[in-house]
Amino acid sequence: MSSTSEYTPPKVWAWNKENGGRFASINRPIAGATHDKELPVGRHPLQLYSLGTPNGQKITIMLEELLALGKTGAEYDAWLIRIGQGEQFGSGFVAINPNSKIPALLDRSGPKPIRVFESGAMLMYLAEKFDAFLPKQGEVRAECLSWLFWQMGSAPYLGGGFGHFYAYAPTKMEYAIDRFAMETKRQLDVLDRRLAEARYLAGDDYTIADIAVWPWYGGLAKGLLYGAGEFLAVQEYKNVQRWADAIGARPAVKRGRIVNRLQGDPAAQLHERHDASDFDLRTQDKLEAAKS
Repeated sequence: MSSTSEYTPPKVWAWNKENGGRFASINRPIAGATHDKELPVGRHPLQLYSLGTPNGQKITIMLEELLALGKTGAEYDAWLIRIGQGEQFGSGFVAINPNSKIPALLDRSGPKPIRVFESGAMLMYLAEKFDAFLPKQGEVRAECLSWLFWQMGSAPYLGGGFGHFYAYAPTKMEYAIDRFAMETKRQLDVLDRRLAEARYLAGDDYTIADIAVWPWYGGLAKGLLYGAGEFLAVQEYKNVQRWADAIGARPAVKRGRIVNRLQGDPAAQLHERHDASDFDLRTQDKLEAAKS
């Protein structure tokens, strides 16, 4: 174990300096808005305010899957929230999500707008609203919800734990990386064992459990998160690889994962989505080519 300087916590913690790392400028120990800013509103029933992170991808994938089923009421406007610039602390965003985390959804299809925050709640809300991707009863429903909530409880160890200390922390700490690498590999093994006995997480059918888990663990398995595929030996998890490939090949998943995306190939970045034609006409490669 490499040596690190010893830290003795004070009796009462005080916020008197930035914590360093990639997100230091936006981290703070208090909630609420930092500035007044109204959110834009488009023409569709559903207004999504998000960023193309794994949590954001869950909802855009779900909406694209619903549209692929012919659920026209699932048409949506996806507005970009640049969390690195603190846009999640604007008053309009905080009014929808008091936790100031993406994604945030406003359903304007009824007489009174309904806000929905937390990605798991959003998946359940949309599944129930459109009667899709959520089994109605019995063992398979319980299995679906169990894996959905497994993701909610597990992903913070992957993102805030392993991902933070492996990719974003200002210094590499062997203890922290080892601790969360061990837990991430344990979680991959949990998934691999489940997918050895079932095609999808809830059984034979694709559900919101798969939609929730794939952007995190499918992304990790395919080397899309943190540049950590080799480090975690993700190819060892053969059943996760099979499942990740099958879901990644779905047309709606291919569309959903590029919405509100700011990184990578410009052809795989659709900063805002307001119409199905945007996938063909308004990805960043096409917008940049139009400027030249």
